[in-house]
Amino acid sequence: MLLLLLLQVSATCLWLGRSEVVTSFQGSCPQFFFRQTPPNQALEPQNPAWICQRYRNQYYFATLYDRTRRIPVYSAYVYHPAPGKRPKTWLVEPQLLGPTYPKTMEREWTLLNNFHISLEQLSDSQAILKDFKNLTGLNRGHLNPSSHHNDSNSRTATFTLTNIIPQDEKLNGGAWNNYEQQTMIKKTQGCKTTYVVVGAVPGNNYIAKGRVNKPSYIWSSACCEVDNNHRKAWAVIAENDKNAVELLTLGGLENRLTQLYRGNQVSLFHSACPRQ
Repeated sequence: MLLLLLLQVSATCLWLGRSEVVTSFQGSCPQFFFRQTPPNQALEPQNPAWICQRYRNQYYFATLYDRTRRIPVYSAYVYHPAPGKRPKTWLVEPQLLGPTYPKTMEREWTLLNNFHISLEQLSDSQAILKDFKNLTGLNRGHLNPSSHHNDSNSRTATFTLTNIIPQDEKLNGGAWNNYEQQTMIKKTQGCKTTYVVVGAVPGNNYIAKGRVNKPSYIWSSACCEVDNNHRKAWAVIAENDKNAVELLTLGGLENRLTQLYRGNQVSLFHSACPRQ
């Protein structure tokens, strides 16, 4: 009886070790959240996947993914901007296919040719490159932007399609880009560590013949540690069909998201982050 129990425990540990799609972020990659506290359950979709985003055997950020709508709900990371080349390699998440596949993100080509996975199998689990081709007025919008990272591997990791939404082309290259590249630099002056959570509110429209949701809003929130006793926070939201960004307090964004999701009160950060 004892031997059987040990075998069961061993098998369970092996299975858990093979997949980075986890049941919660706290146990696997809590370092991307202020005081290791992810957003509360108010944003969770009906068919979620918690992904500790792993590239070349290292975690770089965390994403709550909506398997049904095939878009990220939010991505969380620590802000470390630095100049560098924009990656060109697009990646997908083998782990969304099941626990027997690689833990780390891979190119579509690698999965199709080296792991004998069909494109249909892959597309059942997530968005694929084909979904984002021939878009009109939209492009591939990062939630976690590559420019907010300080080395080649961390920037490449943001090019997983589980971090991508169909984003209004003018917004992505205009007001949203200004926020990412200019406002964030100003806001983070004096910050020792800045934690960021960026998300997308599902909309009523889809691309790729109904496969991938086009979000109605995109939002970003930040909690900055100035020192051990002082913190500041801010947030923005943008409609995904207008080239404009609205600056909010963290509490203002949480209240707006609560209204948009029509559910429980949204909390994006630990209570130690100022809401006003």
